[in-house]
Amino acid sequence: MTAANNHELHIVVFDGVCNFCNGWVNFIIKRDPKGIFAFAPRQTPFAEELLHQYQIHDPDMGTVILLKNQRVFTASSAALEIAKDLKGFWPLLILLKIVPRGIRDYCYRVVARNRYNWFGKKAQCMTPMPQVKSRFLGL
Repeated sequence: MTAANNHELHIVVFDGVCNFCNGWVNFIIKRDPKGIFAFAPRQTPFAEELLHQYQIHDPDMGTVILLKNQRVFTASSAALEIAKDLKGFWPLLILLKIVPRGIRDYCYRVVARNRYNWFGKKAQCMTPMPQVKSRFLGL
C-alpha cells in the first residue's frame, strides 16, 4: 500500500515512540468501532513519504497529523477533527473550535514539548495488537 492510494483513509501520523501518543492512538482505536482511522508511526518510511507528498515539515515530531479527505490537520485542529469522528460524547469537543486556534495550539504545544518528560518514551515504535495491526500503515 502506498501513500498515493490512501487519500480516502483518515490517516493519523503520530510519534511512535511517545507513550502519550501511543495512548492517544489506543484511545482512538477503542472509540472507532467502524475502523475509519488508520495509523502511521512518524518513524516509518511510509509516514515520511506521506509528509513529503503533503509537503508537511515537522522535524521534531511536535504534532499529531491527520490526513482526511485529502486535507491536512495538525496540532489542536487534528485532535478536534479526530474527536469529531469518535463514538460517545467526544464529537462535542468540536465546540472547542470557538477558542481561537492560536490559544488551542499554544496549549497543545505545551503538552507536545513536555510529552517525553511527563509520559515517557519507548526505545522503539509500538507493536500493535494482531486484531488492529491491519490499521497500521507502513509496518
